[in-house]
Amino acid sequence: MRATRLCLVYRRFPNRGCVLAYSTLLVEQARLQSGERVLDAACGTGIVARLALSHIGAAGQVTGVDLNPGMLAVARIVSAEGGPLIDWHEGNVEALPFADGEFDVVLCQQGLQFFPNRAAAVRELYRVLQEGGRLVMSVWRDLLYCPYMAAIASALVAHVGAEASQRMSAPCAFGSAEALRALIHNAGFKDVQLRIATLPMRVPALEAFLPGQFIASPIAADIAALDGSARGAFFDEIKRRLHPYMDHDGLAVPFEAHVVIAYR
Repeated sequence: MRATRLCLVYRRFPNRGCVLAYSTLLVEQARLQSGERVLDAACGTGIVARLALSHIGAAGQVTGVDLNPGMLAVARIVSAEGGPLIDWHEGNVEALPFADGEFDVVLCQQGLQFFPNRAAAVRELYRVLQEGGRLVMSVWRDLLYCPYMAAIASALVAHVGAEASQRMSAPCAFGSAEALRALIHNAGFKDVQLRIATLPMRVPALEAFLPGQFIASPIAADIAALDGSARGAFFDEIKRRLHPYMDHDGLAVPFEAHVVIAYR
């Protein structure tokens, strides 16, 4: 369950605007067609599924699957408010509750790096795709290419500990292009295309923004345990490391992800 909780936190990391931009990009890359059957794997609260629905129309079908019932409960409420219902399922991506070849397209945004058995998960995504179907997924690149996360990870090492830093930097735990390409290819996918997507994270007031970032994070308890002086030093360290990305309007820091398109 720990990996699942991490996945829930970081599919919406680092802020709403950035996540919506990457979700939109992922769905655009999928080139969805009217009437297609789409699976959103590790769907969380379903932002990708809802965007996909707007592309396939009433003749299509969108299914979301996630291991966490709380996230699915939110997804059901939000999708009910916004229009047609999506078919939500509680399930493990490493053992999907769907038939062979059930979908035309599988989408997975920022989920792969959190699966305990990534190879099994990708084989399942391959299995549920019909012949000629396509997989479109995104995975954050290494810390080197995500300076916001790198600043937090370094500050954690200095002020909290290496173990907390590893927990917080989990979203960037599978940032190798070579390893990602090999994993997809070894599952049986053909014509594996990997692109780098760079989108900005914009925060007007970093000092006010930072404390709220950790309330629902894997290091919430670690930060709460710090006294006021230590917590202040931790935040100051993050701000110092992010100073090169500050401009007149606040923080403007790039986030980079690998976007994979592959065919069954």
